[in-house]
Amino acid sequence: MADPTGFLKYDREEPSKKSHEERLSSWGEVYADVDPGERNEKVRKQASRCMDCGIPFCHSGGSGCPLGNLIPEWNDLVRRGDWAAASDRLHATNNFPEFTGKLCPAPCEAGCVLSISPLSGGPVSIKRVEQTIADQSWEAGYVQPQVSEVASGQRVAVVGSGPAGLAAAQQLTRAGHEVTVFERDDRLGGLLRYGIPEFKMEKKVLDRRLAQLRKEGTRFVTGCEVGVDLSVEDLRAQYDAVVLAVGALRGRDDTTTPGRELAGIHLAMEHLVPANKFVEGDGPPSIDARGKHVLIIGGGDTGADSYGTATRQGALSVTQLDQYPTPPSTRDDERSPWPTWPYILRTYPAHEEAGERKFAVAVKRFVGSPEGRVTAVELQQVRVQKDPVSGRREVIPVNDEVETLPADLVLLAIGFEGVEEMPLLSGLGLSLTRRGTLSCGADWQTETPGVFVCGDAHRGASLVVWAIAEGRSVANAVDAFLTGASDLPAPVHPTALPLAVV
Repeated sequence: MADPTGFLKYDREEPSKKSHEERLSSWGEVYADVDPGERNEKVRKQASRCMDCGIPFCHSGGSGCPLGNLIPEWNDLVRRGDWAAASDRLHATNNFPEFTGKLCPAPCEAGCVLSISPLSGGPVSIKRVEQTIADQSWEAGYVQPQVSEVASGQRVAVVGSGPAGLAAAQQLTRAGHEVTVFERDDRLGGLLRYGIPEFKMEKKVLDRRLAQLRKEGTRFVTGCEVGVDLSVEDLRAQYDAVVLAVGALRGRDDTTTPGRELAGIHLAMEHLVPANKFVEGDGPPSIDARGKHVLIIGGGDTGADSYGTATRQGALSVTQLDQYPTPPSTRDDERSPWPTWPYILRTYPAHEEAGERKFAVAVKRFVGSPEGRVTAVELQQVRVQKDPVSGRREVIPVNDEVETLPADLVLLAIGFEGVEEMPLLSGLGLSLTRRGTLSCGADWQTETPGVFVCGDAHRGASLVVWAIAEGRSVANAVDAFLTGASDLPAPVHPTALPLAVV
């Protein structure tokens, strides 16, 4: 069993990072290279802090990991140094632990029992343990192709190669189906490839997992927009089932602030995609922050990704704006009681490197040059409140004071509105919900028979761990649809939601 006093013996420790100078001079990942033996010994101590609780909220789908990762089990295996068994238990529930280990914000840690009180020293560093198991699995050769010994004779098309589509494809291939993944971009990975910067996850991590899928038998077609390059009629004729994992990439825009039409104001993804293509070797980006004052509107993950990208491109300054007040540094039990996801200030590595953040402010007006290009923004202090009648969110200036900031490049990272309009959807007879997503029944099947949906296309923009969970679950549904029953795991129901205070 686990060591119930381990958290008293060892403090929580984060992995060491490279210096700011080294990080800003390179697109590589921010964490320092460590000898594997030294890394494993440190992580064994971190895993020893796990108490193997009677009710492990860390892998509860509502308050912790939607994949149902067997966290106490592999924590104890790591504590004992049994890395091979830990790898088996981790991969039993997660197709891509190196993706979640690098990119997931770790709701499991928010649900850890050691998160109840700061006196515990903080939750178990589950994400670090997971990442180390994944790294050790590749280094020791534990990760091998799992080729199905049977062939169902059934063909499945997966549209989209993000984490949801890849998880569904791998599960269905291993079940013996002939799976083809269609990707409209020139490279595979979806947002993992062109949305996530290299400094958060180097693309060689993605490429080695794609190589495993290929060896297992999954077929990939890039540069193919289904519904355009491949007609819907041909799609339905050639495949027995279709999985839509097309994401929710329709970015939210600001259409009300005066000056939005000025050149130099872009949605954040318009900046991130060419920046990632540049790192892939495709030439200079079409939108470059070099030598510019950069303003980022929006305080979430996408904003932080644009922040770190702009600093690495050589921006003169980077300022990130958030309409809400500075969050507290520790959990407010009245607002977000354990084990819900806490509302706290989240500082990404990019924020440590350069630039600044401003809270409780909003842009009053974008200021432009005579040539029609943005040169500055006018800011006001604001408060956000709900209209008592309509319930809509309102942003109200708190005074008449205006602050002017130079801005040669403005990036809007204010969220996503759902699935993009595409010929594929109309060709399949599908329409979007009011939330901009695709609905489905309890079996993950849309209103068009034989067509299934998963990931952000169904849930809306969400976490990588939810995408993988939905991909695994839709694979179970497709397998049952094709064969009458399925032994594949289905960690989440289509209506599943994380535990939250309403």
